[in-house]
Amino acid sequence: MIFRRKIYEELLAWKKQMSGKYAVLIEGARRIGKSTIALEFAKNEYEDYLILDFGREGEVVRSIFENELDDMDSFFRDLFLQKGKDLTGKKAVIVFDEVQMFPRARHAIKYLVEDGRFDYIETGSLIRIKKNVKDIIIPSEEHSVKMYPMDFEEFLWAQDNTITCKIIRDAFESGEPLGDDAHRKIMQQFRTYMAVGGMPQAVSAFVEGKSYQQIDDVKQEILNLYENDLKKYDENEKEKSSLIFSTIPKQLTDHGAHFFFSEVDKNARYKNYVDSVAFVSEAMIGNLCANVSMPDVFLEQFADKSNFKLYMGDTGLLISMIMRTNDDKGEMYRSLIFDKLGTNQGAVIENIVAQMLTANGHDLYFHEYMYSAEELENEKKYEIDFLLVSEKKLSPIEVKSSGYRTHKSFDYFIKKYPIKVGERYILYPKDQRYEDGIRYLPLYMTMCL
Repeated sequence: MIFRRKIYEELLAWKKQMSGKYAVLIEGARRIGKSTIALEFAKNEYEDYLILDFGREGEVVRSIFENELDDMDSFFRDLFLQKGKDLTGKKAVIVFDEVQMFPRARHAIKYLVEDGRFDYIETGSLIRIKKNVKDIIIPSEEHSVKMYPMDFEEFLWAQDNTITCKIIRDAFESGEPLGDDAHRKIMQQFRTYMAVGGMPQAVSAFVEGKSYQQIDDVKQEILNLYENDLKKYDENEKEKSSLIFSTIPKQLTDHGAHFFFSEVDKNARYKNYVDSVAFVSEAMIGNLCANVSMPDVFLEQFADKSNFKLYMGDTGLLISMIMRTNDDKGEMYRSLIFDKLGTNQGAVIENIVAQMLTANGHDLYFHEYMYSAEELENEKKYEIDFLLVSEKKLSPIEVKSSGYRTHKSFDYFIKKYPIKVGERYILYPKDQRYEDGIRYLPLYMTMCL
């Protein structure tokens, strides 16, 4: 099943403005639809195309890249001979699928773009891992776009629903509540999205009317694939990355999302695992959120990477990881969708917010402050869940899994730091409202930030 994806518009912009000078590299985790969208774009937007799947291409095709780049006429003659296909028409494209499997093809992009005969689309998983690029020159003639799991709007598009997100955006712009009936309906749609997730295969199973057990089976297969990938690519690190990945649900549920290395190994230390954490993040199967020691619009400058949270890249996969030992998965899904999980839903809700902010192009940061004995005011610490920068101002975000509207953390934050604070947001399961200088937004409005 082929779904409408927003990245298609980014590819159209690349073709119009940059093709001929740059190849485009679609980066993302495995099984999010990179190959599908690349093929669909090639079919729709070009007169002819050729697919090179480097997960399958044999030694003869690979040897052409190794030995014939100094003579482009011979390169294309032999390539087309091996593929049994010539490229005709005024404009054609060659797709390098799974290019991380053969880094030499990525190296060749510089010379192929300079040659100018065709456009080039690359797709890659784990593409930033150092061992995949250590022996090649990263081409400057390469424009990267990031692809994520299907977002809430794409999930609704898959069900032929094009009106809900328009209503959400109109309400966000006006600042007016949607009303109980509309809000309740959208929240149920949003909870269904959280449960199913944004992996296209899982969404396809949902749209086809499969049971939640069958949908979960699809996601468990994807999780197994990720875990095997991490073990395969991380052999030299004694599978530390796969251990990091496997503890994410426990980190989120037991430690308020803060990452404790003691969950990985009682003797683990940050310096010994920092590369493995980066591995999971760069593979785009986890979203890293770093603590900011000093809130400032230059967030990265004050990021303390040793104090961090690590969220799952797809909340639907997080649900499946949490439920691996649950016998009645159908009941668990129903509890989530109909808001009957109680206090256990906090980790899931914070994860979906992190996922939506990441999909909107935000790097993730939070702020934690520990009081000294002199400063102690009945609280040992306060925390701002997320910080965004807008118009040279900081916008703090708190995420709540209930309808409570307390905001002590905001109060402490503004009192302690005389900085320019923009809009303050509390994201929670209730309808939109404005109170005490704070915008209370239903969780699904995270898409508007």
